[in-house]
Amino acid sequence: MASQNPQSNFQDFLPTMADKLGGDGLIGELCNGFNLLMDSDKGVITFESLKKNSATLGLQDLSDEDLRCMLAEGDFDGDGALNQMEFCVLMFRLSPELMEESRYWLEEALQQEFKNCF
Repeated sequence: MASQNPQSNFQDFLPTMADKLGGDGLIGELCNGFNLLMDSDKGVITFESLKKNSATLGLQDLSDEDLRCMLAEGDFDGDGALNQMEFCVLMFRLSPELMEESRYWLEEALQQEFKNCF
């Protein structure tokens, strides 16, 4: 029997959430997701807290190796855990459409800022 690839059923809802909630609302929801996954004693997402709490977000089919890779992908300071900023950046990086939209909004904001300078 062939195993199912959890990524084959992946649907990126971050762009839809961003459209419906706006920037502040999206960041608030990402922070809620971080709070669901973090180790409340340490204040960061550890491998153990991710493994324990991942089913809450529908990630129960991910292997330990997948979870370790997710942590490593977002762990910019190399401490083996994700703080809130690392988690939010990782979520944006995992959403190609949202990354493209964020580039557009950044360009728009910069153009507006330049107009205000002159």
